[in-house]
Amino acid sequence: MPREPLKIPFRVDGLSILNLNGEVDQALEPALPSNDLRRLYRTMLASRRFDERCLQLQRQGRLGTYGPSKGQEAASLGAAYVLQARDWMCPSFRETAGMLWRGWPMSQIMHYWAGCELGNIAPEHVNDLPICVPIASQCQYGMGIAWGCKLKGEGAVCLTFCGDGATSEGDFHEAMNFAGVFNLPLIMLVQNNHWAISIPRERQTISQTIAQKAIAYGVPGLQVDGNDLLAVIVGVREAVERARTGGGPTLIEAVTYRLGVHTTADDPKKYRTDEQVKEWEARDPLPRLRRYLIEKGLLDDKAEQEFEQSIAAELEQAASEYQQVKRDPAEFFDYMYACQTPELQREQTELRAYLQSQAEPEPADKPVRQPRPGPQASGHVSGDGNHAPKGDGRLAGGQRLVESRCNLRQSIL
Repeated sequence: MPREPLKIPFRVDGLSILNLNGEVDQALEPALPSNDLRRLYRTMLASRRFDERCLQLQRQGRLGTYGPSKGQEAASLGAAYVLQARDWMCPSFRETAGMLWRGWPMSQIMHYWAGCELGNIAPEHVNDLPICVPIASQCQYGMGIAWGCKLKGEGAVCLTFCGDGATSEGDFHEAMNFAGVFNLPLIMLVQNNHWAISIPRERQTISQTIAQKAIAYGVPGLQVDGNDLLAVIVGVREAVERARTGGGPTLIEAVTYRLGVHTTADDPKKYRTDEQVKEWEARDPLPRLRRYLIEKGLLDDKAEQEFEQSIAAELEQAASEYQQVKRDPAEFFDYMYACQTPELQREQTELRAYLQSQAEPEPADKPVRQPRPGPQASGHVSGDGNHAPKGDGRLAGGQRLVESRCNLRQSIL
């Protein structure tokens, strides 16, 4: 057998449509409705302001450890925009913009970061899993949901997010290999933000790109400018259309940058330079999209001020509702299994007895605070002209969470 190059059927392209000044490559520019573009900008702005408010709440001791999405909003928002209501989304923990677009109330996301189980309940009729912090574990969930979508044969797809650090985990490779072998409708989007906490991207892999790993799985791969909303939309739309019509999975690398801290427990100054951060601040997706919309005549100072005011009011309402919910520190025992085991019951009773022994007596006339319904999700418009599902935001508590987990397998299979 002679030595000769192997014929591998895949190549890896890179895609960018908006330059750093918001100038567009008209040959690649997607035809998006003007109203959608405005709403996309407002959602990206809302995600940025949500980050800022949550950081304030955390520093004030009103929220647990928080992982901001600053600088990475375009990657999740552009991808979520393409999905239809029937599709599934499995986030990691920097997909706030995409979650807002899909209809998650702000207060519910706050509940998650407070360690409250209410934050794990997706709004009614929204096919999303909750935020997933354990690195790469959501890759397996997404692959399994994609398999269920294929078995049901209704044309639904599953979009799953992970970071560059997740590509060093076995869960990522197993999910991609399985998706390729069984031709599953999975879009795996890697948010390459250059840092896995303090580990730089070049210590994750010597590969020139993460997207080229798709070749090893026998599936299409694409690298997009993750700070370019239009490039993300075009790239993910191609992958979704291919998956929806039986073309199998796609691996997409969205090249972006984490402008803020890994979480509020992190000090990035210990492992990266201010010069590097400033270089990427020039590529910030928010002002980039703003300049593009101004050039198209879709945004001006008055409209932006109206966005800021409405977002500020929405945040005030969300923070108020979030802080009015009285949380039970022992509630997590209720959600380990559909039916609580005797051992967990004993441990929960023991914890509650301890908490009670440490609690100061409350005044007899102090009102009991009850959980209030979350705000109604707005039902944003998806990229295919369909309305993302409207969640009523009403949380029925533990029973609904247990039921939703028990029914998850049936709903996808």
